[in-house]
Amino acid sequence: MTVIDDPRQAVDNSDLLAGIKLIDVDSHLSEPHDLWTNRAPAKYRDLVPQVKERNGRRVWVVDGDIPIGGLGAASVVAPDGGKMLGTGFIRLDIDMVHAASHDPVARVEMLDVLGLHAQVMYPNLAGFGNQNFMKVADADLRLACVQIYNDAMIEMQQISGNRLLPMALMPWWDIDASVAETIRCHEAGLRGVVTCSNPQDADLPDLGTDAWDPFWEACIATEMPVNFHIGSSARDMDWFGQVPWPSFNGEQKLSVGSANIFMGNAKVIGNLIFAGVPERFPALKFVSVESGVGWIPFFLEALDYQMSETGPNLRDKVPLAPSEYFRRNFFGCFWFEKQSLAHVIDTIGVQSIMFETDFPHPTCLYPKSDERVRDAISGLDFETRKAILSDNAAKLYKVDV
Repeated sequence: MTVIDDPRQAVDNSDLLAGIKLIDVDSHLSEPHDLWTNRAPAKYRDLVPQVKERNGRRVWVVDGDIPIGGLGAASVVAPDGGKMLGTGFIRLDIDMVHAASHDPVARVEMLDVLGLHAQVMYPNLAGFGNQNFMKVADADLRLACVQIYNDAMIEMQQISGNRLLPMALMPWWDIDASVAETIRCHEAGLRGVVTCSNPQDADLPDLGTDAWDPFWEACIATEMPVNFHIGSSARDMDWFGQVPWPSFNGEQKLSVGSANIFMGNAKVIGNLIFAGVPERFPALKFVSVESGVGWIPFFLEALDYQMSETGPNLRDKVPLAPSEYFRRNFFGCFWFEKQSLAHVIDTIGVQSIMFETDFPHPTCLYPKSDERVRDAISGLDFETRKAILSDNAAKLYKVDV
């Protein structure tokens, strides 16, 4: 296992970052083993997600004995602050990684080390689109799993002094319940929702149908952006499966799978636009999370071209060019990219770009996030730097800066 040294010194925010409070719009929580059991009512305590031993190894299970995930914390940050490279992190439990992976107090301390003002957070265990809880047959238990997680995230945000901003999981298999949970979480202070990109896989209406209108309306009324994280459905969550070739070893599979999964969000962006969702709901905001931004100009140019070539009769439903809807309704997030950022800003506009680190996942910028950012923004003026690193996210997620 290769380890990068820990940066145990405060970040120097002089020069290009001076006067900018960095907001990281994509990070992850390594769920504590007692997150659900500590908060579950008695009737669900043995059924909610928890760690049990199965076939000689400890795994996460739900509904008594349904495997829902391995014990890995999905964190590459070592207890001493070093960063682990390769695939060895997969076998590490939360007691074998840095406390900032799972503890809100330690996470806030890490924000200070990294020079971050606030951080948006996403789950691991439930799946990036909450698709894993579909393994639970009992609808009431399934909803309880969602609500307990969201209650824990409300607590985490409060403990952090609103510097950690977890996105609310949606019980997307029930549209009415999703509306109610959006409103409940908004009233409790959460700032956005994360949901599944392909509900049709569970025999529900797809997101382009009118059935989802009450959900979109609730998100607009509460000003809760709809976040689509990469891998946000069972068909799109493919690190080691169909994309990498079977002959590859673990590092080859993870490297190729990780690069390919970034572009998976193109599907939901194109589908939403061509379904007319942003046309019918011009105030609705979508975020393509952990997918990068370099591919977006090409994809939007392709959508515009296909609209003119193969969709001449779509103008009644989608009167604007797809690229215009993206600029108005969508956001993309960059982290490791350096070479293409200026071109992306010129093409899609500064208003549609935000910054992320993906802490503490294997592609995260840790421990040199500030250096990477400086390289990416070196040719940008102050107002542009401030917009993509802070202002856009502050406005969208209601962050005080």
